[in-house]
Amino acid sequence: MTNYVIEPAQQVSLPVRGSDAVFPVRRIYCIGRNYADHAIEMGHDPDKEPPFFFQKNAENVDTSGEFPYPPQTSDVHFEMEMIVALKSGGVDIREEDALDHVFGYGLGLDMTRRDLQGEAKKMGRPWEIGKAFERSAPMSELVPAIDTGHLDQGRIALQVNGAERQIGDLNQMIWKVPEMIAYLSRFYDIAAGDLIMSGTPAGVGPIERGDVMIGEVEGIGSFTVTVV
Repeated sequence: MTNYVIEPAQQVSLPVRGSDAVFPVRRIYCIGRNYADHAIEMGHDPDKEPPFFFQKNAENVDTSGEFPYPPQTSDVHFEMEMIVALKSGGVDIREEDALDHVFGYGLGLDMTRRDLQGEAKKMGRPWEIGKAFERSAPMSELVPAIDTGHLDQGRIALQVNGAERQIGDLNQMIWKVPEMIAYLSRFYDIAAGDLIMSGTPAGVGPIERGDVMIGEVEGIGSFTVTVV
């Protein structure tokens, strides 16, 4: 038995539909501007260029159904995304083999302190202060790919207080799931337990305390997150 000098952090995990077992989370890779309409609304050219990723921490995951409005910000935005969960990994994975590494899919929100992210962009600094804060990654249970098939099309949407704010289709992703996996494996030793947040369609916007967000991805289902 290892004798730690401090108590080690508890393993972060996600529930799995139809199972008592849970999925251990290792790393979270988030792709930026992966839907053309969202790239445009953020002031960028949607023409295909090499993808870029930032990371959230595993400890940012939250499955409670509540999102506490974070400190040091007055402009927090929602970004609805499909989650890709990996059961294995490696380096230099070929696109044609990439889906063999997928365990399943889920729903997630890339909650963003947009004002702090904007300040970081202006100064050429990393985005973590706007992206990787406590409970900034509300997520649903995972659904095994054996139950969903591999998802490359279907509705992705988000309602806030009953009003539809985001709507798109997975087939609008500039970089598809196999491409993202292959690209990441060129730069990282991706592995079992890694999550990929696959990007968000247009319509991102601010939330306030008391708002109720309902996200959905066709083939997976929906989940509800309340801002507290």
